Amino acid sequence: MTAKDKLARGELVLCMGLRQARTLDVAMIAAQAGFDCVYVDMEHSPISLETTSSICAGCHGLGITPLVRPPSHAADWISRALDGGAQGLIVPHVSNGAQAKAIVAAARFPPLGSRSVMGPTPALGYKAMPLGETNRTLNAQTLLIVMIETPEAVERADEIAALEGIDMLLIGSNDLCTELGIPGELRHPKLRAAYEAVARACKKHGKTLGVGGIPGDQELQKQLLDLGARFIIAGNDVSYLAGAARADVQALRKLA
Repeated sequence: MTAKDKLARGELVLCMGLRQARTLDVAMIAAQAGFDCVYVDMEHSPISLETTSSICAGCHGLGITPLVRPPSHAADWISRALDGGAQGLIVPHVSNGAQAKAIVAAARFPPLGSRSVMGPTPALGYKAMPLGETNRTLNAQTLLIVMIETPEAVERADEIAALEGIDMLLIGSNDLCTELGIPGELRHPKLRAAYEAVARACKKHGKTLGVGGIPGDQELQKQLLDLGARFIIAGNDVSYLAGAARADVQALRKLA
């Protein structure tokens, strides 16, 4: 079952970010740990499109959904990430309906958008299908997530959520609180008000609420789950490796 299928059933989907990993092994590790999906972070890492596609294509059959965060809204980044095997996108810095509409156009085939036709893709296991069926299947299976990271995006969350083709509004907590002038203050009332505003827009238009940037804070995570969040970016490969390594070193130092 894909992450999109689980979200349609109202289940919680947990995602792990990939910034330093360069091989499919990390997706296997994430799947073994119990994650539902991984996303390759092309916005905040030098990872190449070729490596991104290798990881995404390799995820198929592992029971874990491959997503990509492209470095920009550019249509070529969006289409090439999807053609390379991604089953969904996490598009950063979407602040209004016009931007969201352009992203839908790049990520969806007609009649929802204007994505260029590739034919058989890694996302379908290169299965040969009639073109119309290929387009309908990929439109249905692709998870399109836009990130809410600015005060304008919060103010316009309703118009973004209203767009057909958008599946999720994902609050980027760290960028948003920085834009709000409260960097790192994840319990600030301004950020809480933003969470609530986006949650209302999602509920009104039947879209999923997602949250990133709050790793390890289970009390806050529970509050956001109560608001309706069903997609959480729990952490990334760098933070997990550093955290586990730090804990081991500290334990060993105490022995001496």
